[in-house]
Amino acid sequence: MSKIIITVVGKDTVGIIAKVCTYLAEKHVNILDISQTIVQEFFNMMMIADMDQANGSFEEIVDDLDRLGEEIGVKIRCQREEIFTKMHRI
Repeated sequence: MSKIIITVVGKDTVGIIAKVCTYLAEKHVNILDISQTIVQEFFNMMMIADMDQANGSFEEIVDDLDRLGEEIGVKIRCQREEIFTKMHRI
């Protein structure tokens, strides 16, 4: 399984989850787990997704999510699970 970690942070607006999830569905990226929180007016979401059936490369998806984030006014970061895990080890 080729897992990725996607984080989305920014000011809360209508449709953030819908737009990110719609893009991932179009790319055949399967969302395995999702958590989202709104603190006052700030939105924070973390997803674990599987790219095994994706119809685009990891680099393409990272670039597309970066552009999507700019369009909707949030910061979207996408990392491979193994990199994320190594960066957050104690």
